[in-house]
Amino acid sequence: MESNKTTVTDFILLGFLVSPKMHLVLFGIFFLLYTFTLLGNGVILALIHLDSRLHTPMYFFLTQLAIVDISYASNTVPQMLANLLDPVKPITFAGCIMQTYLFLMFALIECILLVMMSYDRYVAICHPLRYTLIMSWRMCGSLTITSWVCGSLLALVHVLLLLRLPFCGPREINHFFCEILSVLKLACADIWLNKLVIFVACVFILVVPLCLVLISYSHILGAILRIQSGEGRKKAFSTCSSHLCVVGLFFGSAIITYMTPNTKNSEEQQKILFLFYSFFNPTLNPLIYSLRNAEVKDALRRVFKRERPI
Repeated sequence: MESNKTTVTDFILLGFLVSPKMHLVLFGIFFLLYTFTLLGNGVILALIHLDSRLHTPMYFFLTQLAIVDISYASNTVPQMLANLLDPVKPITFAGCIMQTYLFLMFALIECILLVMMSYDRYVAICHPLRYTLIMSWRMCGSLTITSWVCGSLLALVHVLLLLRLPFCGPREINHFFCEILSVLKLACADIWLNKLVIFVACVFILVVPLCLVLISYSHILGAILRIQSGEGRKKAFSTCSSHLCVVGLFFGSAIITYMTPNTKNSEEQQKILFLFYSFFNPTLNPLIYSLRNAEVKDALRRVFKRERPI
């Protein structure tokens, strides 16, 4: 019996508890949002690759963020779209665990990337003369590798703790993807250790990074207010406000999801909050960075002029 604790071989994702007609409406809306996510982040990646003026540390981190956003959406959305068309189609146990791992990994990587991007802006605005020395390409590469390695290892810890639990039924997950808290509810054992590790991880990967970001931007705000040039102040505000919008959306929804007390409607509320990770954040990130960033808009104009036939 010890070697055969996991008797559940697949799960049913209940998704959104709405009528079949509404499933088709949601399918159309989510398919369009997913397409915009891929196109928006793809355009950001292409722009940064094509325009040499964007080959700077800030846009290097932005490419990593775009890759994570595409991966985020591609990990959860195709399965959700399939379930909207066929609600009773199961997902295998192995597929569910892999989806949980990838979601956690990309979430953790994005947390770390957002902190690194705030540090990059802090150095650029508060120590401009030392920027190229501090934020060298070697440093950027090391920070990026660190974010991916740490995200992968921390997600692996959660998944290994999940795999030690027996699953003997029921097999219906009240979510549109294999989110770890929803999967844990189906375990046939005490999950206090898993919840404790999740809470501790949230403190170190959400609260601490958010505090670091806020500290960075308090220094940045002070430096911006000391800038004499009106154009320089406007450019600094434009760049930093874009990053703060992304930070607010990501950390706000994550903290509400994992660090607030459960309520009667918490499961349905969590589904809405997780739409931020699957759709709204990945879709809005390229829009925020392009619409509120003069350098990206200028790069877009240059690319169109370059490709316009003579």
